[in-house]
Amino acid sequence: MCKTYSISELANEFDVTTRSIRFYEDQELLHPSRRGQTRVYSSKDRVRLKLTLRGKRLGFSLAEIRELFELWDETRSGSEKQLHLMLSKIGERRAALEQQMKDITMVQLELESAEIRCRQALEELHQKLEEEERSMDKTKTASTKRSSSSATMH
Repeated sequence: MCKTYSISELANEFDVTTRSIRFYEDQELLHPSRRGQTRVYSSKDRVRLKLTLRGKRLGFSLAEIRELFELWDETRSGSEKQLHLMLSKIGERRAALEQQMKDITMVQLELESAEIRCRQALEELHQKLEEEERSMDKTKTASTKRSSSSATMH
């Protein structure tokens, strides 16, 4: 007899919530049988859950994952169609990731440039404040000297 799994066993094994598993069932990715109100998952459902989670990590939509499963279920030749579709999806995903990497590189360059401009502006501001302080000190010193010499004259 084939091994079966409860929803909680699968949830624990794959570190997902039972709600996620029920959602995948609603999306027609899993097809458990029922014993009364209890869902009973087959080895095939376990493999499909594993493949669904892997597909999600790779960035595939649930619709794309479902399409791959349907091709597999369709016929024995479904595996060839499935493999061609999978190769196509991998190419699309790779191209999207490469574009994202280019976009990230551009954002990093823009951030670096903005950081350099901010640091330069901050340095200029500090220099300006130091110059103003020195100027004010000179003015105070000159004023104090005038006051002192004026007081000694009277």
